[in-house]
Amino acid sequence: MPLVVDPTGNDLTYKIIGAAMAVHNEIGQGFKEEIYEKALEVKLNHLGIDVQRQLQVNVEYEGEQVAIFYLDLLAEKQVVIEVKAFSHQLTNDELAQVINYLKATGAPVGLLFNFGRRKLEYRRVFPGKDMKPVQRIGRDNALKK
Repeated sequence: MPLVVDPTGNDLTYKIIGAAMAVHNEIGQGFKEEIYEKALEVKLNHLGIDVQRQLQVNVEYEGEQVAIFYLDLLAEKQVVIEVKAFSHQLTNDELAQVINYLKATGAPVGLLFNFGRRKLEYRRVFPGKDMKPVQRIGRDNALKK
């Protein structure tokens, strides 16, 4: 039995991770993120997993919109999926991005993938209890007046 069971019972996240591995094994490294994002969407659809791509999420404060995020993928309305294609390993900056998306959506779990390396890199991410959104100045579409 796994040490950590996510809110999907691990079943859904295992299927998504397996789909990402299949995509990586089939098309390999070297493409832009958008290619992997679309390929993963196709694979998840073929597996019967409901997925939305480039889903707009509005962040509001005191009734006013303060930011707009675009999720790479949202599976079954409960798993945020962020796709990267970096030659370097994932950093805390990418982790912070997923945590922000989890906080903005209320989703219970996120998956962060890096297709840009020889071996698929991935992390399962949880929002944590009472966690405040992580500041990422200039990296997301913060609205300016």
